This record gives sequence, C-alpha cells and structure tokens, in this order.
Amino acid sequence: MKKIVLLVVPILLLIGFNDTKQTSMKENKNQTIKQKIDSLIKLMTIEEKVGQMNQYNGFWDVTGPAPKEGNAEKKYEHLRKGWVGSMLNVRGVKNVLAVQKIAVEETRLGIPLIFGFDVIHGYKTLSPIPLAEAASWDLEAIKKSASIAAAEASASGINWTFGPMVDISRDARWGRVMEGAGEDPFLGSKIAEARITGFQGNDLSQVNTIAACAKHFAGYGFSESGREYNTVDIGMSTLHNIVLPPFKAAVDSGVRTLMNSFNEINGVPVTGSSYLQRDILKGKWNFDGFVISDWASIGEMISWGHAKDKREAAKIAVTAGSDMDMESNTYIEELAQLVKDGFIDEKLLDDAVSRILRVKFELGLFEDPYKYCVETREKETIGNPKHHEAVLDMAKKSIVLLKNENNLLPLKKEGQNIALIGALAADKNSPLGSWCIASDDNTAVSVLEGMQAYENNSLVYNKGTDVSLGKTTFVKEVKINTSDKSEFNDAIQAAKKADVVVMVLGEHGFQSGEGRSRTNLQLPGVQQELLEAIHEVNPNIVLVLNNGRPLAITWADEHIPAIVEAWQLGTQTGHAVAQVLYGDYNPSGKLPMTFPRNVGQVPIYYNYKNTGRPVDKDNNVFWSHYIDVNNTPLYPFGYGLSYTRFEYSSLKLNGSSFSLGEEISVSVDIKNIGKRDGKEVVQLYIRDLFGSITRPVKELKGFELVNIKAGETKTIQFTLNKETLGFYNNESEYVIEPGDFKVFVGGSSAETVEADFELK
Repeated sequence: MKKIVLLVVPILLLIGFNDTKQTSMKENKNQTIKQKIDSLIKLMTIEEKVGQMNQYNGFWDVTGPAPKEGNAEKKYEHLRKGWVGSMLNVRGVKNVLAVQKIAVEETRLGIPLIFGFDVIHGYKTLSPIPLAEAASWDLEAIKKSASIAAAEASASGINWTFGPMVDISRDARWGRVMEGAGEDPFLGSKIAEARITGFQGNDLSQVNTIAACAKHFAGYGFSESGREYNTVDIGMSTLHNIVLPPFKAAVDSGVRTLMNSFNEINGVPVTGSSYLQRDILKGKWNFDGFVISDWASIGEMISWGHAKDKREAAKIAVTAGSDMDMESNTYIEELAQLVKDGFIDEKLLDDAVSRILRVKFELGLFEDPYKYCVETREKETIGNPKHHEAVLDMAKKSIVLLKNENNLLPLKKEGQNIALIGALAADKNSPLGSWCIASDDNTAVSVLEGMQAYENNSLVYNKGTDVSLGKTTFVKEVKINTSDKSEFNDAIQAAKKADVVVMVLGEHGFQSGEGRSRTNLQLPGVQQELLEAIHEVNPNIVLVLNNGRPLAITWADEHIPAIVEAWQLGTQTGHAVAQVLYGDYNPSGKLPMTFPRNVGQVPIYYNYKNTGRPVDKDNNVFWSHYIDVNNTPLYPFGYGLSYTRFEYSSLKLNGSSFSLGEEISVSVDIKNIGKRDGKEVVQLYIRDLFGSITRPVKELKGFELVNIKAGETKTIQFTLNKETLGFYNNESEYVIEPGDFKVFVGGSSAETVEADFELK
C-alpha cells in the first residue's frame, strides 16, 4: 500500500488537484528559484556578476584548439573565468557541448551558459518569412510554425531565440518589415502571443522549447525615411497606442526576454531609456525576465552623442535597465570598476543577474546543462518530414490572391501550354528569404519544381533575365541586374507560343531584412521591362510576386489579369505556389500591410487620422491630398481574394446604446456565393468618432478565420469590451470615453458593412 501512495503523490504533485493547487505549485517553484538565485548571487564576485551580463558572439572553432592570440584569446579566458553569461551563434550539438563544458566544468561557480540564435522563421526547415505568415491571419498555424522552429533549434543546442520581432511598421522602405507582422497593433499583438507560445510552449523546461525574445523595444519600425538604424520621432499617442501594444501582449504571454533597439525616442537612445525599461517594462508591466541590448547598441550610444565613452555608456545602460550587453564589450570592460568606484550601486547588477539566472533556472540548465546536447535527437529532429508538411501548410496559408480577372486562376491541370518566365522561378535560394542563416543554400523547392509536379500540361521555362548578379550572401549587398536584357527574346518567343504565361518576379531574398532599406519599391532591375515586353505578345499573364515587403506595382495592377502575392515562402515555396496556382489549395491570405500606388505615398496605412480637411468639400485644391495620385492605396490592409466570393449582410448589435463597461455583441452573416468551398478572414473594425485625443478612421479589434462551404451562410459573432473600446491618452493612461462609435465588419479594411452605437 505504501508503494501505491508513493507513486500517487508525485503524480498529484505534477498535475495538481485543481487550478488553485497549480497556482500554489507555481508560486512555490518561483520561490524556490528565487532562494537559489539569492544564494548564488551571494557567492559571486563583482566580476562574475558582470560576466553574467556579458554576451559574446562565437569567436573560435570551438571543437578545435583554444585560441592563442588576439581578441579571441581574451574572450576565451573570460569564458574560463566565468565572465561570460551567454553565447550567440554557437550552434550544433558538438559545438554547444564543447563551450558549455568550459562554463560548467572549468569556471569557479559552474554557471551554465544560455545559447542564443536568430531563429526567425525556422531553423533548418524554413517557414515563410514572418510578414508572409502574418498574411495567413491563422494564429494556430503561426504558433505551430514557431514550435517547429523551437524543436529544430533546441535539438541543435540552442535554447534562446532573438524573436519574434513585434515592431509595428508602416513604411515598406524599411527592410525589416519582412521580419514582423505588419502595420496593425491588434493583429501584431495576437501574432506576438502565438509566436511566443510556439517558441516557449507551456513549460520552458521542456527540451523542445526555447526562450523567446520580443524585439525591438521600442519604436524601431518608425525609423525616419525607412532607413535602417535611423532616428525615430513619434508622439506619446503613437508610442502607447501603436508601438507598445504588441510588447505588452508579449509580456502578458510570458515572454522571458526583450531586446532593445538601435533607435532613439525623445532624444534618448532606447538602450539608455529608463522610461521604457524601468518605468514601463519592469515597473508598470512588472516584467521579470531580462533585457538584452541589440548588437553593440550600448557602445553605439557614443556615436549617438549620448555617452562620452564606454564608461559612461555602461553606466547609462545598466541604470536604464539593460541587463545584458550583446557584443559591445562595454559591460565587461567598465561595469566592475564603476561599482568599485561607487558610481553604480551593486544592487543594479544583482537585479540584472537575478533576472538572467531566473531564465536559466526556468530552462532547466542548472539541473542539466547538457540537456540540449543530444546528437541522436539532433539527427532525428532536424529536417523531419512532418516539419516539411507543416511549413508547406503554412506557406499555402500565407499566399494572397491580389487579382484574378476572368477567373484566369486556377490553371487547368491538363491541355495547356504554359510558359514559366523569371529567374526567381528556378531559384532555390532566394525563396528561403532573409534570416536563413541556419539553413543550407539552395534547399528551397523552386516554383519550377513545384509546377513540374503537374505533368499533364506542357511547361516551358525561360528565365528572361537575371535579378541578381553574382553570388549573394547573408551579410553582403545584393547586386541587381539593371542593364542586361540579352535573354529577353528567348522569353518573348516562349510567351508567344503559350496559352498562359506565369511570371515569377520580385525581390531577391536578400533585398529585404536588416540593413536592406530601399527607396524604390518597384520591381528591381529590368524585371518591369521584361514584364511589359511579355505583355505585348501575350497578355494572358499570371504574375507571381516574390518579395519581403509591399511593392508598388501599379502598372501590373492595371495590365496583368492575375496577380499572386507569394512573398518568400521558405523551404516548400514551389509546392505551395503550384498548389495554389492549380487550385488544389484555395487562397485565403489577407495583407498585413498596405500596398502603395507609389513610394511617394509611404508611409501609408489604413488606421490613419481623418485630418481637418479630409475631403474636397469646396471644390478647390485646399484639402489633404496629392495632385498626382489618389490618396487610396493600391491594395488596402486586410485585402485578399479567393477562388470563391463572400457576401456580408445583416450586421447586428445587441443594442444601440451601452453603458461604459458593458459588453457589446456584434453579429454578421457571411455567405459563400461562389462555387468552391473557401476560407475567409472576417475582420471587425471600430471608429471612435470624437475623443480627447483624435482617433483613427478605423481600428482592427477582432478577426476570425472561418471555413464556409459553397452556398453556405455562417453567422459570426464578436464581442467589444473595455479591452477593445479604449485608448491611451497623453499621460499614458488607458481610458474609455463615452461618445459615438461606428463598427465595421468585412473582408478587408476597405470593404465593410457598418453600424452605429453610443457609449454613455
């Protein structure tokens, strides 16, 4: 009987009797971790504390001999002394194990390292770039994508990713829009929650999870003119209502780390912003994880003109709440002496170190520092066929159908002569997209390969022209072909003989991402000229776009009958594109960013302010507009077509007047009026017509992805409440004000049915 009791009690301790018991167990676990952290900190020297706050990039062949000279030797000695808390870009079980053994077995206290890596949209098996995933509006699929990335990365020794990027951006010139969820804070918040849950799971100590890092805190997506690392100048309303909500959602979702950014806010580089890091993040939001700088950003406060030297930069950063220094060497060189000289209270170090150690305890690294270093798991996990199935599913869900005149799509599966044109159609590297640093070159399924799987049509391929010149790498600029048209004629001849022309055009995968801002959002190089030349001989064209940002494709919209936004879809790109083109998958993606008519409209976004002169009411020139192009975008936020059509009707509210705090029920009928089953992203927006702070003309406050069979009608319901009806005022207080509101429901931000209500 005693044996039964001994077996049952541990099981009850694991599962808990109920929610109260589980909460108590969590509190006990946290208290135990705190006691262990406090005990460990008491044993640490000042230098060892600073060491935990120091992160180094991989600096030598860790399975080879120890470095004997230069900076690498110094860093190696720091590692052996326990003066390194984290390593980045050390990956693979053998490499991670070699470094971890030094930290655990050769240092005085044996504190394990945490290993970070940019697992942005997959590790070896790549999902679509994050902006493309956002176009799916499918939170479960996005969550699964992150969990696959976590499984592969953790099997390779990684236990911390520098993702997700949750920056909101309205400027397609900024190359890093590919890394985020687009322009809307509500959608961005939901996707942040999904990605963090996917990375971290329900228990961070599980070996197939990794700690997430919400970045870049904060305002990075508002870099002036879309130029990388540039200054940011935004008001408090934009900061609190647009920029910060996804970060707050990340903290509420339990994200364990945040990364600050390269920009300034209100004249202060955010790496040194106490307002952001101490007052908001660690104060008002009660964040108990740790903050890491972006690469060398602490030292870069000198270039900003905010700090005189490294000593001052270190003092500013640690006082402001930056807990770990990524590769600027500022903390390791300056902090200990600052404490000894009395310029910094050692309690600041204790706070930072306790946060870092907490995450290491939560990861289970103190129980088993080698838990991520199992070679058999690495071999079994990375590239698993189930992962390829999942990223293919994610890729199909990410595709957005922008135009489909005369039902040119889907393509017939037999009896057609198809000309496939464009260098990107056969490219097996570019579709991997930016931030593919752990994948192998040329491992994407090309569009050519995907279409060749449909064998009952005649398919002729011709690249027409090169997009890039020479070999491209992650860290170098992409050289674009701006003059060579020598292969135009071969493509033209192929197009003349075809029933349908499929052209795959767009950006090379390394034309977007960090450091890849652009001032021209048209098709790069001579691709536009190729498109027009093919159109002259055969206008029956399906344009497939590969890109990492919204493009200005006004000519194509006016002349090309079918346009498919296929982004950079990762490992399974070609199969995903082919299955959509041939109708084996009905596209359901919706744009997470507005597409401009030209670059002069940028930044352009759906949730703009009305201004004092929004329309031409006096039939003169003095109103808010351009004289050479419409104010409206080419394709609005939330837009995307299907191979079927949906009709919205019967928008109803459970009243017309409501008290503050009362929930509002909204229902709408959606009918599939086409001949195919399909999925629709039903979107709900509101407008607060009059406020103490001017409010946008529309704000997304709900969405639901629904399957609707041909001829079927479904009623979709939403609830509006205090979380969705309020906003932040200029004192950073969340308020809900009485007044008149509009509610809109539809298939995009521009095409909706609407109703009115009043808050009293």
